[in-house]
Amino acid sequence: MSSVPETTTLDIEGMTCASCASFVEKSLSRTPGVQSALVNFATEKATIQYLPDQASPATLKEAVVQAGYGVVERAPDTSAADRSAELDRQKALAYQQLKRRFWVALGLAVVIMPLSMLMLWPALLQRVNVQWLNYLLLALTLPVLLYSGREFYVSAWNGLRHRTANMDTLVAVGTGAAFLYSLAATVAPHFFMSRGLMPEVYYDTTATIIALILLGKVLEMRAKTRTSAAMKALLGLQVKTARVVRPNGQELDVPIEQVQLGDTLLVRPGEKIATDGILLEGYSSVDEAMLTGESLPVEKKAGDPVFGATLNKTGSFRFRVTKVGADTLLSQIVKLVEDAQGSRAPIQRLADKVSAVFVPTVVVIALLTFAVWFGLAPEATRLPLALVNFVAVLIIACPCALGLATPTAIMVGTGKGAEHGVLIRSAEALEKAYRVNTVLLDKTGTITSGQPTVTDFAAPNQDTAHLLRLVAAVERQSEHPLAEAVVRYADAHSPEKLVATDFQALEGRGAAATVNGQPVLIGNQRLLTEAGILLSPELTTQAARLLADAKTVLYVAVANQAVALLGVADTVRATSAAAISRLQALGIEVVMTTGDNPQTAAQVAAQVGIKRYFAEVLPADKANKVKELQAEGRVVAMVGDGINDAPALAQADIGLAIGSGTDVALEAAGITLMRSDLHGVVTAIELSRQTIRTIRQNLFFAFIYNILGIPIAAGVLYPVFGVLLSPMLAAAAMALSSVSVLTNSLRLRAFRASSFTGCHRNPGRVA
Repeated sequence: MSSVPETTTLDIEGMTCASCASFVEKSLSRTPGVQSALVNFATEKATIQYLPDQASPATLKEAVVQAGYGVVERAPDTSAADRSAELDRQKALAYQQLKRRFWVALGLAVVIMPLSMLMLWPALLQRVNVQWLNYLLLALTLPVLLYSGREFYVSAWNGLRHRTANMDTLVAVGTGAAFLYSLAATVAPHFFMSRGLMPEVYYDTTATIIALILLGKVLEMRAKTRTSAAMKALLGLQVKTARVVRPNGQELDVPIEQVQLGDTLLVRPGEKIATDGILLEGYSSVDEAMLTGESLPVEKKAGDPVFGATLNKTGSFRFRVTKVGADTLLSQIVKLVEDAQGSRAPIQRLADKVSAVFVPTVVVIALLTFAVWFGLAPEATRLPLALVNFVAVLIIACPCALGLATPTAIMVGTGKGAEHGVLIRSAEALEKAYRVNTVLLDKTGTITSGQPTVTDFAAPNQDTAHLLRLVAAVERQSEHPLAEAVVRYADAHSPEKLVATDFQALEGRGAAATVNGQPVLIGNQRLLTEAGILLSPELTTQAARLLADAKTVLYVAVANQAVALLGVADTVRATSAAAISRLQALGIEVVMTTGDNPQTAAQVAAQVGIKRYFAEVLPADKANKVKELQAEGRVVAMVGDGINDAPALAQADIGLAIGSGTDVALEAAGITLMRSDLHGVVTAIELSRQTIRTIRQNLFFAFIYNILGIPIAAGVLYPVFGVLLSPMLAAAAMALSSVSVLTNSLRLRAFRASSFTGCHRNPGRVA
């Protein structure tokens, strides 16, 4: 057996509050071979890292069962979509059963309440047999207790067997105490009367509390399903069938599960792309908004990658399958979001510590409340008053709100991030992004497009179209990156193509060839000097201007005469300046790092509005620049896309990798930006700020609710105002506390990423 740690996820059923999650987590952590366990109450999932030679999925499930909870079984090869669909089906069934229990409790409580009110009208009681009325109330309350409230008592009993307590313990003890007191008063009223006590019954309290708590659970379950709406939307995008082109040309529609690596698939206009691949033939524009959040379609041609679940807009094409199943980009995004939603933010630690001791503490407070009231109240009312306050303390306490405060906001926040092309790897990364006050940007591939582009073409008194065809004919045979930029520019301006012969790559200088019988040179000034070719004053002036702008100049000579020049540069993305301006408006200092000389660095920095930059920084020194900023007391976010950015991404407080970057850069980052521009940085920081703000609001509400609610339920206001909190009002307040936290988290669904003018994507550029 391997000693390399493995990670698995279990779907837990039966948890009713944060105390349950804490107990399951402890049970798993104590299992031999388990290195770490994290149980998320909101997502009802347990993420466990274990050593396969000491533990197995079977032993982990056994640990959960031994703790008194269940594990939803699923086949090991189940896809994310199928697993989600099965869980949704089970949750829908549980939701329907919960609603039935609620309606039964409510219907009977509506009858029990007015019958109990008769006790307040002595004139009516003279016409009613009190004993028979109590037995009628008992008969009506039993279905509420045994059907609607059964799970509370079963869960509390299981907790008692395993020496733990949860929210159900509070509900079961509170309503059970009220019911047992009422039962005794019904069957043995003379026992109370002989001791000077009124044989009062609290069947209305028992029934109404159960109905109200079930109402809260119905609203809570409904709201929890909405927190994962973004995830469900992603899963719903997956394609069910694909059109496979066989080697004999036959086209067959097959289930997506039957598609294999290397298959050729046909996609027509308006259809979704079935899986990831490389376009073989055809041309189209593809809507990739579900992956990148970018609204504009991306132009696709032969050789470009395509991704599953994206929408083909215009042309039809064929592509070769390169990834299937769990390896596709969509599946990886779903897995990443699932992992992030199941992770724990540092801000949650206080709530976790409180939840772990919450229920036992509340039980102790309730017992003390009972003892104080029983000792101080008048003899005739001491037992009823002690009981009412005891029940109120138990019922108003709500560990659910504490348990839901952080994970529900994380679920909604990470889901919204995925919608906007911002993949947040963990709750910790989200919280770190909130604290960022300095963003360090790598110039190449981040501020700029990362590839050379022809920005200028000067050919005084020449046929520019013909010259471009000559230049392109030569450069088409070169493998130099600058040659690729020239060919792209020429093809965009002059589609007609010429053929070059006698091609020569002249190292460090350029290239030479013969086109249409004319010798053509293209390269740097050294190439022309060696050939004895002089520049005209006009070309000399143009070259000086381009060099002053930190551009690379390529000179063109035809038949031993200098006729044109091209300016080439790694151009700034059209969206960079606006995004940087928005970051600065958020109070964040933006710093640039580049390996270019100070002149080029200054020119790019001025173009995008950056005041501080580091020039001539070697790749290995980027991490040191991050350390320099951190030494100044700054919380640094590093944004990059290349292999040489990985150390700096890891060193930064939070790393953000451009989605078009290398796998190494993506692995080193806490946040991945699916767009190839800086809009995602703004979105990530704005989203993190709004999410953490929501979490703090939730935690404040949950803590203040219990800090104020429990003393009020214990009766601290009675000496001043002569008022006691009814257990039924306590139940209503408890139900509303969890729903309020969930509703506050759901406000994050209204999050909208900042929009910028001039937003566009380079044709053919894939995020």
